[in-house]
Amino acid sequence: MKTKLIRIGNSQGVRIPKPVIEEIGLSEEIEMILKDNHIILRSAEQTRKGWDSAFEKMAKEEDDQLIDKEEVELPSKWDKTEWTW
Repeated sequence: MKTKLIRIGNSQGVRIPKPVIEEIGLSEEIEMILKDNHIILRSAEQTRKGWDSAFEKMAKEEDDQLIDKEEVELPSKWDKTEWTW
């Protein structure tokens, strides 16, 4: 599908046909990613989609523990030399 850039104020834009928007499920807010000289548009709603259910499942299976707990709980060099109460 070919289309042309259109002027929108001082910028330019691309019109996306309604059937394309509906088919891929774009919403009002989208993400624009520049990668390897390509522009990728995708729905912003997909960001972190399903994380809440994944975290619930991890909690049920007790798989939501810190994997670096010892390192996090040990005082760092900064804690010893820079931090003051």
